[in-house]
Order: sequence, then C-alpha cells, then structure tokens
Amino acid sequence: MFYAFLRNLVAFLLYAVNGRPEVHNLDKLPDKEENYILVAPHRTLWDPVYLAFLARPKQFIFMAKKELFKNKIFAWWIKKCGAFPVDRENPGPSALKIPIKELKEGNKSLIMFPSGTRHSDELKGGVVAIAKLSKARIIPAVYQGPLTFKDLFKRKKVKMNFGDPIDMSDIKRANAEGIDIVTKRIDEAFKSLDYDLDPNYKYIPVKK
Repeated sequence: MFYAFLRNLVAFLLYAVNGRPEVHNLDKLPDKEENYILVAPHRTLWDPVYLAFLARPKQFIFMAKKELFKNKIFAWWIKKCGAFPVDRENPGPSALKIPIKELKEGNKSLIMFPSGTRHSDELKGGVVAIAKLSKARIIPAVYQGPLTFKDLFKRKKVKMNFGDPIDMSDIKRANAEGIDIVTKRIDEAFKSLDYDLDPNYKYIPVKK
C-alpha cells in the first residue's frame, strides 16, 4: 500500500511538472499476475518512476547503489519504494538472490538497467542469470525525454516505448556466451524501440 502511494505521488509530481507522457505498446507488458524483468537504458533519475507507474498495478523491486543507503531516512524511503542495496564495484550474492527469490516466490517484478553506465559488467550479465534462474521473461523498454530538471520543467515531451519479450529459448546456460548473446539482443531491442519513437534519436549523457 505504501509503495503504491509513493509511486503514485512521485508520478503525480512528474505529470504536474511535465504533463502526461506519450506511451507506446503498453499492451506488450505481461499480465499483472506474472512476474517479469523490465529492462531499460538508464538515462535519467526519473525513468524508473515512469516505468513503475506505467506498469501499475504490478509492483517492482530494483537495485540501488549501496551508497544511497548511508542516510537512514533516505534509505528508509527508497526501501519502501522497492530498492535493495548493491555494491556496483563488487556485486555480492544478494544481487542475484534477492530478485530471484522475489520473482519465483513473491508478487513483485524487477526493474533493471543492464546497459546503464552506473552498472558494472557483472550486473550487466546479472539480468541473464536472474532470468534463467527465476524463469522470468525479460521485457525491454526505453525512455526518451528530458534528462535534466531544467528540461523537465520546460515540459519537453516524455516518450515511453515497450517491446516484445527477449527471446532466450536457445540459451541453455547463463555463461559468458549466453550472456553475450542475450545482452546483444537487449541492446538491439533498445535501438529498435528508440528508432520506432524517433528515427533521429541519439542519447547524449548529461555532463556531470
């Protein structure tokens, strides 16, 4: 209940500032009874909110860097939002165990950003291992829109696009070869979804 309240509150604030997003292929998402892995390129601070809100009523867990949990108040907040800590430089077993257990035995799905610059190579391959061990389907999605608060308040249009499940029927193991194949398929899905929204779209990371 509190998770839904926080998700809806933050989404309401984003909608109030930027307006309703342009959403494509929302029907690609699985039935609310199915647990799945929603993957996307990590382009801004608020793309997880759009993903989680648009996929409602399904609830999600997601990985967050351990440094975010140093502040007790903020740690409490993001835990309520479904986050669990992960050491990006040296991911431990919990990086796989927690989402696999939830996907197999719980009622929440997982949001991951396997190609994000904020994730280590181990986490990029982790989505394949999690999918194989949990038997959860991988659903790709992309966000196009403002990357800074300044552009967000300028009401630059947010666009979201959802794709078909990533084919893993020929992947027997989550070894190096299997991870490489699936990672390429995910990247190709991202490019295709981006192209469908805007053939001229090119993601340019915000300079820090």
